[in-house]
Amino acid sequence: MGKQLRQQRRGKGTSVYRSPSHRHVADIRYPRLDATSGTIEDLVHAPGRSAPLAKVDFAGKKVFLIAAEGMMVGNDVSYGIPGRIAPGNVVPLSSVPEGTFVYNIEGQPGDGGKFVRTAGTSATIVSRGDKVVVLMPSGTFKSFDPRCTATVGIVAGGGMKDKPFGKAGNKIHAYRSRSKATFKVKGLAMNAVDHPHGGGGHPHVGKPSTVSRNAPPGRKVGRLSPKRRK
Repeated sequence: MGKQLRQQRRGKGTSVYRSPSHRHVADIRYPRLDATSGTIEDLVHAPGRSAPLAKVDFAGKKVFLIAAEGMMVGNDVSYGIPGRIAPGNVVPLSSVPEGTFVYNIEGQPGDGGKFVRTAGTSATIVSRGDKVVVLMPSGTFKSFDPRCTATVGIVAGGGMKDKPFGKAGNKIHAYRSRSKATFKVKGLAMNAVDHPHGGGGHPHVGKPSTVSRNAPPGRKVGRLSPKRRK
């Protein structure tokens, strides 16, 4: 009996490919609060994320936010107050001047933050109007609703990638800590019983390399109905 392709297993979402919710320290979505100010109580290591978190006390309510570069325990942080443009402050995009670095940007107003959350990353405000145009870390321009919320500054922890892993074992542990598949054995290196590409002394796959346009979901992976066969 054959086995599922990796694309199919990833789509099914087994434990190997699921996000490690048990390793997340806290929910980092923007809370529903009125405009207020708070104080940073602690900077917390989050094993399931690349960036550290800041534990902020907003008038007795404890909130975890993605930390910005330069944040320190005891610093004041404002939330939802337009015009306070300083690293770590949470403001609507409509009040952020052009050229300012921001991160953890909401895709839709109130969704809690979706974009630019990796350690060391930031986006740049390009223009404001009916839509706020932002230059993303990928180099693309994306438009947002001016009511969307973002945090001013650059995500902390940018130096995490500077330290070399040194050996493959450390890389494995880093991948597994975030529930990412580590090594992948190619089908050509397997036995014939283990994979359609396995066995034999030459790389003949044993079946057409192309896939019919009318193939059912799950089988429709690879080179879909090309004009020429290779």
